[in-house]
Amino acid sequence: MTEFTTVASGLRFPEGPVAMPDGSVILVEIEAGRITRIAPDGIKSTVAEPGGGPNGLALGPDGKLYCCNNGGFAWRETNGFLTPHGQPHDYSGGRIERIDIATGTVEILYKDGDFGCSLRGPNDIVFDSHGGFWFTDHGKSRDRERDITGIFYAKADGSHLEEVIFPSENPNGIGLSPDGKRLYAAETFTCRLMAFDIVAPGKVGSASGTPLYRPAGYKFFDSLGVEACGNICVATIGECGISVISPAGELVEFVATDDVFTTNICWGGADGMDAYITCSGSGRLVKTRWKRPGLKLAF
Repeated sequence: MTEFTTVASGLRFPEGPVAMPDGSVILVEIEAGRITRIAPDGIKSTVAEPGGGPNGLALGPDGKLYCCNNGGFAWRETNGFLTPHGQPHDYSGGRIERIDIATGTVEILYKDGDFGCSLRGPNDIVFDSHGGFWFTDHGKSRDRERDITGIFYAKADGSHLEEVIFPSENPNGIGLSPDGKRLYAAETFTCRLMAFDIVAPGKVGSASGTPLYRPAGYKFFDSLGVEACGNICVATIGECGISVISPAGELVEFVATDDVFTTNICWGGADGMDAYITCSGSGRLVKTRWKRPGLKLAF
């Protein structure tokens, strides 16, 4: 059984963890509309308050944070356990935000309608070595209907936004293989891990992709991280933990947690083997020693 240490608690649905060089972790609190830094000793400080539903985070080539803002969720809370529930009455629209860590300044880089693109609920983000970024749009659910969405590529300077893959089945987590030649996306409701061959920056060989892995049972995939060896670690809701999947589509192992809304993973530490996992329903960031190092991200 994997041993976990709670780094911080009392968070309002944490997601999108980014391990920083100083040993802190910056993450989003989706329900609070807040970006929070957690020091190694667990002390929390506010980086920015973009509002809406900050969801995925990544460091860009300029040292700023790039945030997928889903526009907000409605929420249910039972016995201290927080659950997102559809589109809220004050839904503020999907967008990509750029955040200055030093000042907390939030600017909207892309919004719904820019470059002819529909942004409903941007979710997760990953930068490539060229300085551009891929992101998923998970969409919004309403009574008896759900958005049909896709996967996008954009440039960090605000000059280009393109829906490269459409349709996609409620894509959530996204990541790149160590050589940058493969794009991975986790679909929530189908619980499939998809793979796409990248043929040029922001371009894939086929928008249909290849289904790589799907577990049996009633489960859902959330965000993902990639190990240095190429394994894909997908947060798995319903089974409570992280599914580790090889590039060939085989289950390497399942690392169990105690939160049904285990949503994301990132790695830090000198050897890249300190794994930070967001246990979102119970509002915690936990830490453990991973068996293998995480992939060093582009920036």
